[in-house]
Amino acid sequence: MIPFELTIIGSGSAKPTLKRKASAQMLTYGENHFLIDCAEGTQLQLNALKISLMRISHIFISHLHGDHYFGLIGLINSLHLIGRTKPLYIFGPEKLAEILQIQLDASETKLRYPLVFNTLQANGKQCILDNVHLEVYSFPVLHRIPTWGFLFNEKLPERNIRPDFIEAFHPNFDEIHAIKSGADFIDTYGNSHANHEISIQHDCRSYAYCTDTAYFEELIDYIKGVKVIYHETTFMANQVERAMATFHSTTLQAAEIALKAGAGKLIIGHFSSRYPTTETLLEETKTVFSNTVAAEDGLKIEL
Repeated sequence: MIPFELTIIGSGSAKPTLKRKASAQMLTYGENHFLIDCAEGTQLQLNALKISLMRISHIFISHLHGDHYFGLIGLINSLHLIGRTKPLYIFGPEKLAEILQIQLDASETKLRYPLVFNTLQANGKQCILDNVHLEVYSFPVLHRIPTWGFLFNEKLPERNIRPDFIEAFHPNFDEIHAIKSGADFIDTYGNSHANHEISIQHDCRSYAYCTDTAYFEELIDYIKGVKVIYHETTFMANQVERAMATFHSTTLQAAEIALKAGAGKLIIGHFSSRYPTTETLLEETKTVFSNTVAAEDGLKIEL
């Protein structure tokens, strides 16, 4: 099975603290390294966590509040300085391309590598990346400025053939390929063996990144059945009016979205700096959705 892992780079909100940096995550799927948001200090965090900058293939920027992208131009420049030559693919709001170009022009920087920009679209759920094993979608959330979440869906993998079947019937190369693709097997005596009896189909894995957003039930249709969801949880439930005023979510609202979407696991993050620890936020979230973990800088989660 291809490794699929999430690393929390920064778990805090607008004001970084000594314990929590602002928003950034690294999602790895095999050789693909997807950076999701890139707050100030992200590349230092990546270095501290021994994650190679050069391995980043795609960057997804959810919106243009500074705690989600102020580290991007520094990362782009560092990749230039250390000799990157392969393309870097960036997905983000339309204005981001202009912002980056102004910064590069002002410093008279001509990158050694192609910077390929892809503009996010506001009209519903969109497939923005499709490769052999993975599909990536963007979808709008409800925030003060245009903002997107991202859904990473693994495509249905080949079936795994049961070892006891191989030992008993010794299928050849073509037969193995057919079984992995879903075919039944006919043995030398003409007996048929149903595919589901001789092979195993693993569930597809998926991850949804629901960035800064007010409580927004349209999310449920965009991410229905997702295995793991990250949902911003800036405030505890007693701060619901503050959350509404700033277009953010509370613990119970994040839990409600995860519950209604049928998610397998919930990760909460983007914590306000008013909370010195995550214990009370986690406890409150679990009263609605028990399979919840709190994001911590450096935390790794197998998906």
